[in-house]
Amino acid sequence: MLDGLKRLFSGNRPVPATGWEGIAPWAASRQYAFRGVQDEGFVIDGRLGVMPWRLEWGPSQRPYIHGHELRLRAELGLSPDLHLVLMNRELQEALEKAVFDQYVEGVQTRIDNQTPPEMRWLVMFPKLSGSEMGPLRERYMALSSMKSWLTRWLEGSLTQALLALRVEASVPTVLMIGRGRLMLRTALDEPEVGALQTWLRLFEHAMREARRVADEGAASISPSTQPSLWTGSALPGDERKK
Repeated sequence: MLDGLKRLFSGNRPVPATGWEGIAPWAASRQYAFRGVQDEGFVIDGRLGVMPWRLEWGPSQRPYIHGHELRLRAELGLSPDLHLVLMNRELQEALEKAVFDQYVEGVQTRIDNQTPPEMRWLVMFPKLSGSEMGPLRERYMALSSMKSWLTRWLEGSLTQALLALRVEASVPTVLMIGRGRLMLRTALDEPEVGALQTWLRLFEHAMREARRVADEGAASISPSTQPSLWTGSALPGDERKK
């Protein structure tokens, strides 16, 4: 499956960016912890109030993103039964075509565990209708194992933050929740401070709105899961195992 995805999204890989000079000073000015990853990229740890988050920039871990990508994650202690993804429509159409080509016209009969979860969920969970997406419907799609949770998540400031995002419609953009964790993933060849600030603002909106919805309904919170303080140093390589 991954080989087919790589062929579908293949293209010229950009030269890795090296102009990180302003990143560490910016992180220090915000009291974020910065560390470089040799020949890979960098990791920044910060907090939104008491909620920690991690930002990673480095080689893409997804076949639908060429070159380098930006990843943001936060452990929010949400229910492990909550699965949710929001992505730009161009990416949705490309991923659904890949699924169709591989499993309908191809010889495979089931999606394997090597397929990215955001792609598996496209065929597992119901999507919001155009009316349910509201002003986001022209540019984004969203689906969830808990549809009412998703609609409440989009009722607040997150929708306005997404509408205010000034990026090309073709740029792969994914916000997802799974295993109690919120994640954002997007293509980013050059890690400039302005771009990092833009994506971090969006992610923090998503964090706040996720906690708001969780606080409104105890069913969406796992009682045995607490937000991680990320005291370990396994990131960023641990995600490759998932």
